[in-house]
Amino acid sequence: MLVPFPSVCFVGAFFTDLAYWGTAEMMWADFSAWLLFAGVVLGCLALVAGLVDLGQRRYVVTQAPIWPHVLGNLVALGLAILNCFVHSRDAWTSVVPQGLILSALVLIVVLTSNWIGWSVLVYRRRVVEVRP
Repeated sequence: MLVPFPSVCFVGAFFTDLAYWGTAEMMWADFSAWLLFAGVVLGCLALVAGLVDLGQRRYVVTQAPIWPHVLGNLVALGLAILNCFVHSRDAWTSVVPQGLILSALVLIVVLTSNWIGWSVLVYRRRVVEVRP
């Protein structure tokens, strides 16, 4: 249940990067930096909760789609951490072009990983059901 929060932060960071690219208003770069930081913190909390969940429910580990979902979220979190460092620079170079490219990559990985998690694992395989 924690995964949507960092996902929304990363999506918002991408759109605020686009806004900064179009307007050069420093406010948008600041919003991006804060959204990325919040997404990384919340992503780390979701990672810990997900690892605990995997450790407690062994039948989830046997589901083949779990590994692309887990690895996708780890890749997204790593790219977001890198993007935080890029966004810590000053002004235009904090967003254009590296920050914008990293935000787009994080967005693509997060959306793909979340689709795998929701569509394949939850909707089709019902891994959220409580089993004895």
